[in-house]
Amino acid sequence: MAKPRKKEYLLQVSPRGTITLPKELRGQVSLIAAGRRDDGVIELRPQIAIDENQAWFWTPEWQRMEREAGEDVDAGRVEEFGDFDHFIAHLQQADRPRRK
Repeated sequence: MAKPRKKEYLLQVSPRGTITLPKELRGQVSLIAAGRRDDGVIELRPQIAIDENQAWFWTPEWQRMEREAGEDVDAGRVEEFGDFDHFIAHLQQADRPRRK
């Protein structure tokens, strides 16, 4: 049986440093000032809000391809072209069937 996934909340810290927990979450936990909790942990992690139009960039697959591209650049597996016409000519040449 699949383990139920924990619900995640995105919270904001006010300029005064306070965090307001959503009502749904406040009802699930009992918080006592300066007390200890033996039944669980409340973990706060900083989260950067990402524009949904740019979320693709942060997917694991895209980040893997970014690392691969960086490794290719570092290893010198790149070519530079003086202008657009030379770049297109290179692509056309690479697209031609090679003679055996």
